[in-house]
Amino acid sequence: MSIELMGVTKRFGTEAAVDRLSAGVAEGEFFVVLGPSGCGKSTLLRLIAGLEELDSGTVGLSGKQVAGPDLHLAPEARGVGVVFQSYALWPHMDVLRNVAFPLEARGARRADAERQARTHLETVALVPFAERLPADLSGGQRQRVALARCLASQAGIVLMDEPLANLDPHLRGTMEHELRDFHRTTGATTLYITHDQREAMALADRIAVMNRGRFEQVATPDELYARPRNAFVAGFVGTGTIVAAIRDSDDDLRFGPWSLPVTGKGTECSTGAEHVLLRPEWLTIDGEAGSPVRVESVTYRGGHWECRAVVSGATESLVLNLDSPARPGDTLPVSIRTAWVLPEQT
Repeated sequence: MSIELMGVTKRFGTEAAVDRLSAGVAEGEFFVVLGPSGCGKSTLLRLIAGLEELDSGTVGLSGKQVAGPDLHLAPEARGVGVVFQSYALWPHMDVLRNVAFPLEARGARRADAERQARTHLETVALVPFAERLPADLSGGQRQRVALARCLASQAGIVLMDEPLANLDPHLRGTMEHELRDFHRTTGATTLYITHDQREAMALADRIAVMNRGRFEQVATPDELYARPRNAFVAGFVGTGTIVAAIRDSDDDLRFGPWSLPVTGKGTECSTGAEHVLLRPEWLTIDGEAGSPVRVESVTYRGGHWECRAVVSGATESLVLNLDSPARPGDTLPVSIRTAWVLPEQT
């Protein structure tokens, strides 16, 4: 099943939570919508699920229009599975019955449904809690029940609204692997909402970076990281520095003491200022050819030290990764291997 969005708009008062958004999610794709709180991610998911009504535009599932002018197909008729951050569990059913419910709804006998439900509970490490009610679980445990129930639903389209937000970090990593395995095994078309870029990068076939009700860029994780369309995407995805560089009459792009080996739209631009992205791994310590930077701060990130450093005559602090610690005030010789000229200055 696929998802087709054309001009989708939803307003609350005078504010557009989703603003004339058009996009498509291919059959079997794991599509992640990534953005900050309040950008419209959850509203978009609810519009696709049928939990909110459109103000304008259309929503199609596998070529069949389910929402549009004078049309609003009920959620239960859309054939989608939904995992909410707020859990949405049946409070009067124990954990096992919550997970078995979608299996029984499809006609499985109770014994078969409970057997399959226990398999899904093993995936989320909740078998010992099978007889507990949701009220007797922690927030993270409730979310794991919701994930297990979604695994059991076997819907052709699965919508997930920050399903890992309440999990401990070690379990979150485990569940990322389980979600990828689930997606690969079932082939379900998955639309996944998150504000966590690490999570998005780990799971997505494609990522849509959302801001103010619109998609700023839709691309594969590696393309988003290496070739962001504008400053918002560059700043929201990954770590780096956006610097103002000058293109001279010889078509060289210069920042501080460096002549930058750029990729992007730079060669198409006339003489003048450009906004250039520098990722930490594009900067190297080079004792022979490097230009001096002064260390401002150093933070250990596990396996490397993240260093912020200043360049004489520049206002921006560079971010680079070090294999060994440095101290504030140290001078390091830095070379720039590559840079990305931002196509849009937004």
